[in-house]
Amino acid sequence: MASDKKVVTLEEHEQRLMVRGLADYRNDAIRDGKPTDDIDDLLLKVIDAPPKRKRGLWRNEAR
Repeated sequence: MASDKKVVTLEEHEQRLMVRGLADYRNDAIRDGKPTDDIDDLLLKVIDAPPKRKRGLWRNEAR
C-alpha cells in the first residue's frame, strides 16, 4: 500500500506551537528511554517546511 500524503496549512504562530509541542514530546521520550527517530523526522519536516506563496495578490494591489 502506497503511503498517502497529508498537507497541513499552518500560520506562522501555529507552526511555532507545533515545533514546541513536538520538541516537548521528544524530550519526554528521551527522558523515558524511548526511541525518537520518528519524532525527529517529523520535527525536521515541520521546521523545514517551505512557506506557501500567495498567488494573485499582486494583480489587485495596482488597482
